[in-house]
Amino acid sequence: MITYREIDSSYFDKYDKIPMLVNAKSILKLEKIQNGFGGILLKELPVEAYIKDLGQYAEVSKYAEEFDITNWAFFMAFDNEFPIGAVTVVSKTKNIHMLDGRDDMSVLWDIRVDDSYKQQGVGTKLFNMAAEWSKLKGLKQMKIECQNNNVQACKFYHKQGAVLGKIDEYAYYEDIEDRNEVQLIWYLDL
Repeated sequence: MITYREIDSSYFDKYDKIPMLVNAKSILKLEKIQNGFGGILLKELPVEAYIKDLGQYAEVSKYAEEFDITNWAFFMAFDNEFPIGAVTVVSKTKNIHMLDGRDDMSVLWDIRVDDSYKQQGVGTKLFNMAAEWSKLKGLKQMKIECQNNNVQACKFYHKQGAVLGKIDEYAYYEDIEDRNEVQLIWYLDL
């Protein structure tokens, strides 16, 4: 039986063990019309399949070392007591660039579901828990970062009602490994 609950730092080691893998089979390629002046189209194109481990960038057990997590919430999904999914939502925290200095917005900082539990509603439930927490805090919007090589996540956020608000093809330009990735920022009005 799958259960969901808000967790505290005593669960962070279990949270970090949940894989956060992108199974890339396609990308959303930017097509700039008149160098972007005439608009930008996103076209889904197949690519040679590969897996990217986003867990290497997001270790919940280290967040408290870097940030004041007082205004953060952590939720997990369990199959019996086995951790299968998790989400982190952030608000009202200094030095969090993604908040854009706003105190009326949250950021979906991290969402992950073990591959063997995908397509079963686990991600949707966790997403809804993050959105509901944000609403209860009186926030107006939730911001979500994604990349053009995570097409499944982009389709998921769109299905949840989020709107693509920003495209930044140079967000990761300094990182040689990720230079070809495009940052896509989604917004969910609460």
